[in-house]
Amino acid sequence: MSVLVLNTGSSSVKYELIEVESGERLANGVVERIGEDAGRLAHDGGAVEGRFADHEAALRAILDVLGDISPEAVGHRVVHGGEHFREAVLVDEGVIAAVERLAPLAPLHNPVNVIGIRVAQRAFPGVPQVAVFDTAFHHTIPPHAATYAVPPEWKVRRFGFHGTSCAYVAERASALLGSDLSAINLIVLHLGNGASATAVQAGRSVDTSMGLTPMEGLVMGTRSGDVDPGLAGYLARTCGIDADEALTRRSGLLALAGVSDMRTVRQRADEGDEAARLAREVYCHRIRKYVGAYYAVLGRVDAIIFTGGVGEHDAEVRAMSMAGLERLGVVLDPARNQAPSTGERAVSEENGEVAVLVIPTDEEWEIARQTLQSVRRGAPQLGDHA
Repeated sequence: MSVLVLNTGSSSVKYELIEVESGERLANGVVERIGEDAGRLAHDGGAVEGRFADHEAALRAILDVLGDISPEAVGHRVVHGGEHFREAVLVDEGVIAAVERLAPLAPLHNPVNVIGIRVAQRAFPGVPQVAVFDTAFHHTIPPHAATYAVPPEWKVRRFGFHGTSCAYVAERASALLGSDLSAINLIVLHLGNGASATAVQAGRSVDTSMGLTPMEGLVMGTRSGDVDPGLAGYLARTCGIDADEALTRRSGLLALAGVSDMRTVRQRADEGDEAARLAREVYCHRIRKYVGAYYAVLGRVDAIIFTGGVGEHDAEVRAMSMAGLERLGVVLDPARNQAPSTGERAVSEENGEVAVLVIPTDEEWEIARQTLQSVRRGAPQLGDHA
């Protein structure tokens, strides 16, 4: 079965056409920096610069470069599945309505995920569409870690995100370490425009930095991560600022350095920009703090995994984030860490107590795999999504 995977993110759309059972990648690419002046569409090794005004324009450009294809299914990354979606499901109008109702919990993602589904439905009528949820992997978080100390009638909890990425890299770490997944403890650092840390025990998520929404936790491209909950009221009282919008779209690296892309932040820091330098230090300090916290949660850590665009490609972020953790058995090998390799690799010292791994995530492959499973088993009907 050939599956077209659409991974519609807050500022990018990745896509891949995959023959799942053979593993063959038939086409792939990405549209980056959607809504910015300097956008980019990279397809099968070639690249086109341009401006993609919004996600629908980006998706239309992708369909144009793919040409006359006939996928047997389309798999969509959907960020927030709430309480209802604990596995991938075939899309119907009930699923779409449920995803839209959850948009206040993932305002940068669920609305554009729905755009991706609608565009694909029009482009490929009659082809099964499958929603694969980022939150599903984290439904194993125990109540003491998922529960906020707020009135139960609010009906809120920690959901967690980047689940497809965590599931994929955890399996790959098991293979690299030569250990069964059920026997190892991992800390997964997914660092991209969105960023999260996850504690994985025996293949199951037991805690994660993102919470009710994808705003909590690490510093991100335009999201603040952890702040004092009193900040929202303070901003409303003193400045008349909508905190949700400000903390989601105008904070993070953008607020500290003036740009949201870590590549540009690093360039500016290397040129002596003090704001960019501070932004990187804040970013890495937050990562290091979460690593220490999840070490305590797990009790024993076999490996720390860096993945996502920043985690895979920014050696300095890896070094800064792991600095000072030597007494916990976390020691990077500078030569390994700085090596230009882009594949799966260890960047820690040989035979170190805790392996530090760089594992390029493959959310598209994981989405394709779950899409195939969902098509074969069928899915809940409309009434199950209430």
